Amino acid sequence: MSQPTPRLNPLPALIFSSRWLQLPLYLGLIAAQGVYVFLFLKELWHLIHDVAGLTEQKVMLSVLGLIDVVMISNLLVMVIVGGYETFVSRLRLEGHPDQPEWLSHVNASVLKVKLAMAIIGISSIHLLKTFIEAGQLGVDGTNYTVQGVMWQTIIHCVFILSAIGIAWTDRIMAMTSGKREQLAH
Repeated sequence: MSQPTPRLNPLPALIFSSRWLQLPLYLGLIAAQGVYVFLFLKELWHLIHDVAGLTEQKVMLSVLGLIDVVMISNLLVMVIVGGYETFVSRLRLEGHPDQPEWLSHVNASVLKVKLAMAIIGISSIHLLKTFIEAGQLGVDGTNYTVQGVMWQTIIHCVFILSAIGIAWTDRIMAMTSGKREQLAH
């Protein structure tokens, strides 16, 4: 038999209920994911339709574009599912055969590290595409410049350093929290 939910005073109840204001944000992200599904299918159609006239490099760039869309969609799933579970309400998926493995131990800290790693993955795909097309630097009609490639590489390195910093900080906090728990016992 479950315990009855304690009744909150009006102000704390209002503050606690305000978490539901995030629901439209998560629903909007679900709509954005639908846009990415459409984009993926459109790009896949172009790849299949134009395959006879494409070079290996163009096929590789198209496939990297598809992978990029999938990684962004994965990032959206992490934010939608993990964010909703962490900040709005429990999804109560325990025992469901399709429950993502990472969801059972998600918290704001885990979500930050996973998001940082996903952003690095997405940035890596963009940087790889840039490096593949770097042979076109300086050719009329290309969007790539030496400075643009340099800045993209620097930004990618900053993403990596940020993720390392987040993970390191979370590890220190976990170790500190563990030591405090040991001292309390």
